[in-house]
Amino acid sequence: MKSPTPLICSQTAMNSFQSTVFSYLYNKKAKQLVLWLIWLWGFILIGVSFYATQHMPLTSSLKSQIKKSMLLNGELVDGPTITIFTAPKPFVGTTGERQALAIQSWLGLLPDISVVLFSQDPSVFSFAELLSHRVSVEPNIDFTFLGTPFFHSMVARSKASSSDVSVVIDPNTILLSDFIKTIRHAHRLDHDWLLFSSSKSVSHFPFHLDADGKHWLQDDGNRVKTQKLQDFLSQERKWNLCEGKMLIAWNNGDLPLHKGVLPPFLYGKGLHNRWLINEALFSDFRFVFDASWAISNLYLNDFDQDFNCTSEDFLGLATRKRFWEAAGNSNLAMLYGSLYFHEQNFSNIFRLFQCGGHYLFINSAQMVVYPLRYKGSLSLRKEVMFKSTREKNTLECIDTIRSTEGVKDCPVKDYLNVSMPISLSLSLDLLLSLRADSNKTVVLAVVGYSYKDMLMSWVCRLHHLQISNFLVCALDDDIYDFSVLQGLPVFKFANLEIEISFDNCHFGTECFQKVTKVKSRMVLQILKLGYNVLMSDVDIYWFKNPLPFLSSFGPAVLVAQSDEYKLTGPINLPRRLNSGFYYAHSDAMTIAALKKVVKHAANSNLSEQPSFYDTLCGEGGYNRIDDRRCLEPQTNLTVQFLDRDLFPNGAYKDLWQERNVEEACLMKGCFIIHNNWISGRRKKLERQVPSGLWEYDMSTRMCLQTWHKTKYVYF
Repeated sequence: MKSPTPLICSQTAMNSFQSTVFSYLYNKKAKQLVLWLIWLWGFILIGVSFYATQHMPLTSSLKSQIKKSMLLNGELVDGPTITIFTAPKPFVGTTGERQALAIQSWLGLLPDISVVLFSQDPSVFSFAELLSHRVSVEPNIDFTFLGTPFFHSMVARSKASSSDVSVVIDPNTILLSDFIKTIRHAHRLDHDWLLFSSSKSVSHFPFHLDADGKHWLQDDGNRVKTQKLQDFLSQERKWNLCEGKMLIAWNNGDLPLHKGVLPPFLYGKGLHNRWLINEALFSDFRFVFDASWAISNLYLNDFDQDFNCTSEDFLGLATRKRFWEAAGNSNLAMLYGSLYFHEQNFSNIFRLFQCGGHYLFINSAQMVVYPLRYKGSLSLRKEVMFKSTREKNTLECIDTIRSTEGVKDCPVKDYLNVSMPISLSLSLDLLLSLRADSNKTVVLAVVGYSYKDMLMSWVCRLHHLQISNFLVCALDDDIYDFSVLQGLPVFKFANLEIEISFDNCHFGTECFQKVTKVKSRMVLQILKLGYNVLMSDVDIYWFKNPLPFLSSFGPAVLVAQSDEYKLTGPINLPRRLNSGFYYAHSDAMTIAALKKVVKHAANSNLSEQPSFYDTLCGEGGYNRIDDRRCLEPQTNLTVQFLDRDLFPNGAYKDLWQERNVEEACLMKGCFIIHNNWISGRRKKLERQVPSGLWEYDMSTRMCLQTWHKTKYVYF
């Protein structure tokens, strides 16, 4: 008999083996199950994430990153965000059609290009509403009283843009697709830059855009390739750099465009583009180059241009147009910056062009070409530049560029030295007809040069309130010239027999006495012409438009501010009528009463203010009929003194001493507050500017706007 021991051992081994196998299989299944659960859970998370990204709003930073990826010729590429700024004329007739075509050509370049139209004209707002959300209207820059935009304000607003690249362009200029390629190329430079491109003039352009604004079509409806458009442009183009039709673009980097301050040039009236480019070159902050050979841009000939520096039209003598606008730009170009004394040599500037499918920088004066090699970003450092003038096709490109250079055909000094008067050449009658509102009412300010900054803050405030029916009477030549350059509706008072002191023409001085008497004489003259007048000193800050309220008193009532500072008692006591703010209706009784005031003031050694009260309310106030009114007996004119809570003077309730003057006044419902009861121009500025009731940047000659990143005010 065999021993059972091996059997027992074998059975034990078998049990051990089975236990091991079953344990292994069990663990394997568990692992597979875990893996399947992990995979399933991951799939669910991916689905939830995809759903969330489709329905949740994107953050601004994520939008910015996505926005930098754009489709160009069907390929996904990285590119800068671009905003194009322009100042169109009203969209009427042929002008409107040309502008519309140009703007549509910009929008068709890329799906996310933004366009900003500088204008206050209703037709521009209507045009923008017809297009996509990418077109907006910016009315909050400085314009002249005739609607011409200021170039320095346009540039400041463009620099305040959040886009990577800002472009300022003429509203008639058509852009082709190489504009985007050039901007993308420039944006990859490792230094802040500014480029310009002269527009080409063509006599006709036999192409139009399709309904989507993305493709150019011939008259027969067939699409036109970009190369054919460029070939057409190379045959038809005419260079005329004098006219100022030029594209200027820059990256919104850290460096300024130039040293100093950009003068208040009028846009489209000559020299402002040349001044900016010259100053950028002279300042040497940025890499400045000419991209005229890299950017295809054109405009149709306009034989009714406002400005042409190569002909008699530059002076406006042939067409009798607004020659003072070009005269003002010429005057500013001579007085400010380096253009007159240090005009840069444009033949020595770098030019960007395409040759053989590659972008090259050329300095044609030195016959040197820089084909820039780059990885990730272009560099202007000399150690990575490779000179090359040997290749035949490159030399052919250079010859083409040199043969079409046109900057030297329009030297600035040929027309900078022309003596041109800075004069509106508009009579008072014509200004009144242009500026009066529907009720034939004007707001009048009478001012000398010493108060030019307060004048501009006053004007800027009226602009913000959308009050346009104001006129400025200039007491001296300096304030007249200043007002013309600032685009104000100004006329000159020519009979002043005293030289106005800059700092010594305040209350109580002989200068002040003579100056104030001009006010009543000018008001009387305008009343005789059939217009109502609101006389306002420029040291008055307006919170809201008072004209509807003031005109409600009707004819034969002169409405005036009270100069009374006591909180209780009558507000029409002797000599408490303030002749710095009053409303006069154009009627027989008011005109007759004002004649008496003017005659009384002419024979007085005091200012006109006592003459107003003594004539209308009687010496000692014997014509007072209650605590707020007087009645002039001979003319039957009523004098209404205004509620001081609504029209406070400079001493009433110490409002100027409040920590927040604006808030204190608005709580009372103030229409205005007068910065009087303080003597001297500087003291007035020291009180008004820090209070925040100031609307003008003296250093840049611009009205302060909400888009200003930093507000500087100097006095």
